[in-house]
Amino acid sequence: MTQGPLTTEAGAPVADNQNSETAGVGGPVLVQDQLLLEKLAHFNRERIPERVVHARGAGAYGTFTVTADVTRYTRAAFLSEVGKETETFLRFSTVAGNLGAADAVRDPRGFALKFYTEEGNYDLVGNNTPVFFIKDAIKFPDFIHTQKRDPYTGSTEMDNVWDFWGLSPESTHQVTWLFGDRGIPASYRHMDGFGSHTYQWSNAAGEAFWVKYHFKTDQGIKTLTQAEADKLAGADPDSHQRDLRQAIERGDFPSWTVGVQVMPVAEAAQYRFNPFDLTKVWPHADYPIVWFGKLELNRNPENVFAEVEQSIFSPSHFVPGIGPSPDKMLQGRLFAYGDAHRYRVGINADHLPVNRPHATEARTNSRDGHLYDGRHKGAKNYEPNSFGGPFQTDRALWQPVAVSGATGETEAPSHAEDNDFVQAGNLYRLMTDGEKERLIENLAGALSGVSRDEIVERAVGNFRQADGDFGKRLEAAVQALRG
Repeated sequence: MTQGPLTTEAGAPVADNQNSETAGVGGPVLVQDQLLLEKLAHFNRERIPERVVHARGAGAYGTFTVTADVTRYTRAAFLSEVGKETETFLRFSTVAGNLGAADAVRDPRGFALKFYTEEGNYDLVGNNTPVFFIKDAIKFPDFIHTQKRDPYTGSTEMDNVWDFWGLSPESTHQVTWLFGDRGIPASYRHMDGFGSHTYQWSNAAGEAFWVKYHFKTDQGIKTLTQAEADKLAGADPDSHQRDLRQAIERGDFPSWTVGVQVMPVAEAAQYRFNPFDLTKVWPHADYPIVWFGKLELNRNPENVFAEVEQSIFSPSHFVPGIGPSPDKMLQGRLFAYGDAHRYRVGINADHLPVNRPHATEARTNSRDGHLYDGRHKGAKNYEPNSFGGPFQTDRALWQPVAVSGATGETEAPSHAEDNDFVQAGNLYRLMTDGEKERLIENLAGALSGVSRDEIVERAVGNFRQADGDFGKRLEAAVQALRG
């Protein structure tokens, strides 16, 4: 930045930035001191509402490179040829903590990735776990309320957390993930990422496929024990943010190998699990990962507030060849994310550099609003028009999905192994003895802070339904801690 005299916001040079203008030496401050008033008024408004969830985060720019041909599955232009590169911005986050919370906590990590493609921005908003606590967005506000501060105590209450989990048995799989060894990553660089939801890919011939994204860390998985995390969170609350920034500064660019599981659309109805249930995974034995890309982070933001805090992501930001699925959680997020950012950052948040498309211009008829930058000048603001305005393409971004049934129908179990406990049990049985022991210890430690016996018993009962040994060992461990 060019150096020169300090100025006011209007560009006038500042004569004295050390002393307020007063009525004589030691007298009262004058309202005519516009520099003082300008600085205080701006300072009062420097913060925007923090994200309701995923408030605590860090981000970096990078490059996505296609390493294998996937054009048989999708017509997305940024995936059209091997070797093609696309600019990206990736924001990591914790879910429950506020903006000032510590990084090293037991919590899922957000993995929100923006591709600046030649067909517009594509946002892939996922986590570091392949599943989630609930399967329907109508339960999301209730779930998050249990993770946030209690309206009476002002603190996070284990009674609330475990009461909800126990009464929502579909959470058993994610809770088993969360309290296992991967529940507290050692850094953002040393964890995998997942799109988590099921999405649609469609190719140039109009064939559609269901896909799940996987980002395999090239740094290897590294995690923290509960004791290590407690110590680190107290000693260095910014540990994960600092680690990411310093790694990029020294040229140790973190990277992930990117792939998708691919399910032909025709197989979804008869698959043994509901393929659109966010609490379920697709076993790799059924649908192996097709590896097709490399993601590298290689540039830090210049200003955290402008580029990380004001960055916006929405799973509704698709490009041709990629679209949504009937996943109920995803369907809710298609609305909620954009709406949250319009409230939090403003109706023109897409004008900010971090959010703008890079290779194409956003041509809309939306005008005005807070901080509108006048980018459209005098162009007409309606469509169709005969003044050379933007026009519709008449080609949908994704393929239509067949639906049937009456409105208001609740989900019926139509898949052979579709229950809330089978995959949690499968995950437990995959663990080594040491992993099981640490899982039981972490769960028992958390449950020991619950005040009501019936909440503890209900929670333990869910784990018992996942696996008899799981429940038996957990019950004994909780009893030992609670006396």
